[in-house]
Amino acid sequence: MKLWVKNTILAVILVMVVAVPLMFMGGNEFGGTDDAASDIVSEVNAGYETWFDSVWEPPSGEIESLLFCVQAAIGAGAVGFALGRVTSKKNADR
Repeated sequence: MKLWVKNTILAVILVMVVAVPLMFMGGNEFGGTDDAASDIVSEVNAGYETWFDSVWEPPSGEIESLLFCVQAAIGAGAVGFALGRVTSKKNADR
C-alpha cells in the first residue's frame, strides 16, 4: 500500500474520531475537570475556602487556553526530542 493511501486513510479516521462524537453530542456543554471538581467540593462542603489564590490570573479564557497549549507543545517537543535521540543512538550503534 502506498504511503499517500495510508495517510489518507489515517486522515479520514482522524476526522471521524473528532466529527462523530460532535454530531451525536452536539447540544451538550463540554466542561473541564477543574469545573467538575469545584462543583463537587461546593456540594460536599459549602463553606470551603481555598488555601491560596493564583499569583496571576490570565485576562481571558483564550489566553489561558493559549498558555496551556504552549505548555503542552513544549512537553511534546521535549518527549519527541528525547525519543528521537534514543532511537538515533540505537541505529548509530549498528
